[in-house]
Amino acid sequence: MSIIYLKQASRTPDSNTAAAQEVVTEMLANIEARGEEAVREYALKLDKWSGGIVLTDDEIDRRIAEVPPSVRSDIDFAANQVYEFACAQRESVEEFEVQLPSGVIAGQRVLPVNVVGCYAPAGRYAHIASAYMGVATAKAAGVKTIIACSSPFRSESMHPYVLYAFKSAGADVIMTLGGVQAIATMAYGLFTGKPADVVVGPGNKFVAEAKRTLFGKVGIDVFAGPSEVAVIADDSADPAIVASDLVGQAEHGHESPAWLFTTSRSLAEAVMERIPALIDELPPTARDAAFCAWRDYGEVVLCETREEVVEISDRYASEHLEVHTEDLQWWLDNLTCYGSLFLGEETTVAFGDKCSGPNHVLPTKGAARYSGGLSVHKFLKTLTWQRMPRESVRQIGEVTARISRLEGMEAHARTADDRLAKYFPDESFSLGEPVAL
Repeated sequence: MSIIYLKQASRTPDSNTAAAQEVVTEMLANIEARGEEAVREYALKLDKWSGGIVLTDDEIDRRIAEVPPSVRSDIDFAANQVYEFACAQRESVEEFEVQLPSGVIAGQRVLPVNVVGCYAPAGRYAHIASAYMGVATAKAAGVKTIIACSSPFRSESMHPYVLYAFKSAGADVIMTLGGVQAIATMAYGLFTGKPADVVVGPGNKFVAEAKRTLFGKVGIDVFAGPSEVAVIADDSADPAIVASDLVGQAEHGHESPAWLFTTSRSLAEAVMERIPALIDELPPTARDAAFCAWRDYGEVVLCETREEVVEISDRYASEHLEVHTEDLQWWLDNLTCYGSLFLGEETTVAFGDKCSGPNHVLPTKGAARYSGGLSVHKFLKTLTWQRMPRESVRQIGEVTARISRLEGMEAHARTADDRLAKYFPDESFSLGEPVAL
């Protein structure tokens, strides 16, 4: 492979989790042992929140009354886009029944989990999109109870825009809680009596670590790290748009990688020339984040062929992957590792992050090699079932007995023996011999 790094990262996109693990382990143990009392203490200590945890209908109505009609309209539109796409995903998963050659009749059912916890982070601004991404998708899956959490905002319950997004998307219970204590509360069923089967939603490294630690007790969406973007571009791409899109994701945080994979040196150089000015034009907080992210994690990789670009891109397995090239179908057919794919200049990560339809909770740090992002499938269980006519037991039972004995599992074998003896009392079977130990 002939590739050239025109810009190479000085750091790798791997968050430091050691300190977070220690903090989260202690918090989860305390909350599991002491329950709601511990949660209230953390809410006061970490978020300065001493108010109610579960919002009443009156409180919700009072708080969302502050939301302007234009904002409501935008949130409703975006939530519906996510819901409709998730509904189409749900319809793509079918139940079936099949008769196998042995006569066994088997099938699958597709059922939603019963309780889901959806988290939306808080901070300087309202994380509106994260609120409806989880809730609307769970609603489309048919989840019976959807519990939503977000942090208090400016000494009140959560930001009214986030609250409206939860409500618009269909949350059944909404709680003012943030961070590790929110994830633990949903996982353990505190304040509601309904432990979540799955907990989803983005957050800081402590939230991510809480979800990782609780995985197994509950299902989760993805193991989340800093947000990533990669852009694949050729000579046909507009360097101004490519540069804008790279900076657009770098503002997520100091550790957010932005990568350009290209077959065009002139395009690469034009993009690198534009990026510093675009960063300088940002507001202070975004400027600081984008500057550090591009300086420490930004990369520009020049390849000779588009096949080399595919190999590099699949190796990075970016969370978001934009393609600004000719022959978009070829890239759709050949790329295999990405969280979500954005084909053509007309679409961009920001559209997917906010309102185009597919979910924005996506795998990072290479996890797209083996996993997709949040989808309706995360809330569905594919359950198998079987039944068989007695005639099928003749073959199935005999083979089961022999394999079980080869594995040294005599009790397994005898469950087959007993049925064969009951159903076919006048027949003899080759049932194998116990393995000598």
